[in-house]
Amino acid sequence: MTAIKHALQRDIFTPNDERLLSIVNVCKAGKKKRNCFLCATVTTERPVQVNVVKVKKSDKGDFYKRQTAWALRDLAVVDAKDAVKENPEFDLHLDKVYKWVASSTAEKNTFISCIWKLNQRYLRKKIDFVNVSAQLLEELPKVAEESVPSGENQSVAGGDEEAVDEYQELNAREEQDIEIMMEGCEYAISNAEAFAEKLSRELQVLDGANIQSIMASEKQVNILMTLLDEALKEVDQIELKLSSYEEMLQSVKEQMDQISESNHLIHLSNTNNVKLLSEIEFLVNHMDLAKGHIKALHEGDLASSRGIEACTNAADALLQCMNVALRPGHDMLYAVKQQQQRFSDLREQFARRLASHLNNVFVQQGHDQSSTLAQHSIELTLPNHHPFHRDLLRYAKLMEWLKSTEYGKYEGLTKNYMDYLSRLYEREIKDFFEVAKIKMTGTTKEGKKFATLPRKESAVKQETESLHGSSGKLTGSTSSLNKLSVQGSGNRRSQSSSLLDMGNMSASDLDVADRTKFDKIFEQVLSELEPLCLAEQDFISKFFKLQQHQSMGTTTNEAEEMDGGTLSRSHNSGVPQAISSEKDMIRQMMIKIFRCIEPELNNLIALGDKIDSFNSLYMLVKMSHHVWTAQNVDPASFLSTTLGNVLVTVKRNFDKCISNQIKQMEEVKISKKSKVGILTFVAEFEEFAALAESIFKNAERRGDLDKAYIKLIRSVFINVEKVANESQKTPRDVVMMENFHRIFATLSRLKISCLEAEKKEAKQKYTDHLQSYVIYSLGQPLEKLNHFFEGVEARVAQGIREEEVSYQLAFNKQELRKVIKEYPGKEVKKGLDNLYKKVDKHLCEEENLLQVVWHSMQDEFIRQYKHFEGLIARCYPGSGVTMEFTIQDILDYCSSIAQSH
Repeated sequence: MTAIKHALQRDIFTPNDERLLSIVNVCKAGKKKRNCFLCATVTTERPVQVNVVKVKKSDKGDFYKRQTAWALRDLAVVDAKDAVKENPEFDLHLDKVYKWVASSTAEKNTFISCIWKLNQRYLRKKIDFVNVSAQLLEELPKVAEESVPSGENQSVAGGDEEAVDEYQELNAREEQDIEIMMEGCEYAISNAEAFAEKLSRELQVLDGANIQSIMASEKQVNILMTLLDEALKEVDQIELKLSSYEEMLQSVKEQMDQISESNHLIHLSNTNNVKLLSEIEFLVNHMDLAKGHIKALHEGDLASSRGIEACTNAADALLQCMNVALRPGHDMLYAVKQQQQRFSDLREQFARRLASHLNNVFVQQGHDQSSTLAQHSIELTLPNHHPFHRDLLRYAKLMEWLKSTEYGKYEGLTKNYMDYLSRLYEREIKDFFEVAKIKMTGTTKEGKKFATLPRKESAVKQETESLHGSSGKLTGSTSSLNKLSVQGSGNRRSQSSSLLDMGNMSASDLDVADRTKFDKIFEQVLSELEPLCLAEQDFISKFFKLQQHQSMGTTTNEAEEMDGGTLSRSHNSGVPQAISSEKDMIRQMMIKIFRCIEPELNNLIALGDKIDSFNSLYMLVKMSHHVWTAQNVDPASFLSTTLGNVLVTVKRNFDKCISNQIKQMEEVKISKKSKVGILTFVAEFEEFAALAESIFKNAERRGDLDKAYIKLIRSVFINVEKVANESQKTPRDVVMMENFHRIFATLSRLKISCLEAEKKEAKQKYTDHLQSYVIYSLGQPLEKLNHFFEGVEARVAQGIREEEVSYQLAFNKQELRKVIKEYPGKEVKKGLDNLYKKVDKHLCEEENLLQVVWHSMQDEFIRQYKHFEGLIARCYPGSGVTMEFTIQDILDYCSSIAQSH
């Protein structure tokens, strides 16, 4: 342990200026036995610091390394586990409780004793020692009391401790000198007294030599003193000369100081002159506007391209002069203030001249465009504004200059542009929509007025305008809608009003050409509006220098409605108030300029829906396509938003068309005196589906049509069953069979994917009701024979064997022959002929199901015949009894009956 202690002191603690006082070999309790050392150390420098250090052997070699150190003041409790019995375990309560097991109880006690002593000397806070033997703690004081009198205990103990503290370890040179000296005296170790005597003798010799040397050097000291006195005299002479020299140089120093100060002032003056010249050059270079630019701003021609370019360059130069970053103090110069005022006056003058010129251009554009409206009034086209945009875009850079310098005038120009252009576009668009309405309600290809309208086109126009309020939505009641219904109601159908006649024109009165014409007109209207809006939006963005990209900043409030054309602005600084984004400003300008588009589109949609409710299908497809196209370009643009709003109206009309069809299905009434046949709404559903499939081919809004299909087909199913239940003239099965056959045929032909389940359901209903009608109509053509064999089957069911049935009195062979004779072939044919006539009366010619039903009846009759033959063969074997007719006879009877009718 001593060797380990010496090694730890040398390798670990000496480099850190620490002294190792005690050591104990320990391992952690309850874990894998991995030994380490706990060391109690103190620092050699003051103030003294006492530590408990954990040292363990390195994994990579045989040397030791310092792992953890705790200050002794952090130690709260020392728990020795047992104060009576020997126990190597003990606990130290530091930042947590550390449980240790010492290699021996003696090492543990020695370490705890050392800790107790250090605690007594260095710590004001006493450490709690738990389960520690009192004898161990009192050992040190007792030793002290036995060695000295009681009154001197404390002083002696303190002196020993100080002596311990004053001990210093030999350094390397001292160790080397001692080793050399000991090598010269090999007997030093074996005979210490002889070694000490030798050292004493040598010391006496050295002392004597020192005394003789001192006595011998007295004469030399006297000589040295004499030399020092002479040197002092020389020093005094040199000081006198230096003083005279200093007096002579004093005047020269004063003159040199004056020259140095003069040079400094000259250098400072030159530096100031250079800086002043630099500042003047800066102001002249950056705040001097060329005469040509001033002339262009005063008198430049804003109507010619060359003049516009000159004014643009001059305005940019003026803006650069006004925005120059002045250095501190420049703004206090009178010349700078005067130049800035001159620039401001020049800016305001040119801004007024530019705004006045552009206002005149806007007004002139309105007059020029008005003159071209006449040539477009007869054609379904909108005037082209490209030349006007092209001319105005020459002023785009000047508008950008105006926006950054005179925002008030820029805002005024924006307002005036919107006012002039909104009136111009309103005239153009209203005339454009009037032409579209006239073309929609004009003459057909036969030269007759549309749908035999009882009034002229002017009356139709007035009627159309009266149907719409300020919101552009249809406000007339159902009774007012009937004013445009078809004349000649004497030819109405007996069942109900047409499914598609919703107070409007009957779909049967419109041919394919009329609907195609409406579709082309509506498509042309949208195709004319779309490039017009896009061109105007692009021009506004370029001319007014507004970015069309989405602003990254979040908006605090929606941009206010530009009531009267006034944009939101700051009333204090003239700088535009922070609106949501420049993109919102573009949209607000477009709303102001094209405020009439949405009402006019709604009016046109209402007129198309009034002419024919099926037009809502065309409008839904066309409008959806244009909305999809606009949203791909810019989802938040004016065109996308406006067309989206109008699309909502079109979708409502489409839903209303579907709802009215369903309502009229529910209100249908049938005649009690005539057979039903194919129901009107079934035929009209077929017409609707065929038309819708042709319109919605590859359309974006296919989902809306599929939803409408589901609603319509379910209503058709329900109301077919309802009418079949109410039918008195025609059997229920016939109504169901014929109508579901038509529905199945329609769905099979059109191949509507969303109605596959309904197609299967229609086929199943048709098949079920066909079978039901066949069984019901065929009944029991061989009634007595059927009753006879029902009795036979009843006996077999009671347990009688089939071979023994012929022994029953009521079912013997004689009774069987008697019943069979009542049904000769002639009677069977007569019965089948009457059945054919009855079926012919029930079925309608339109669906042509007579032969299908007759063939099914033939198969059912043959099935019953085979059943009877089978019973005879099993129950009456070897009797030779057979029917009066054969299956071939049945086939011949059915064929001849069908041919005769």
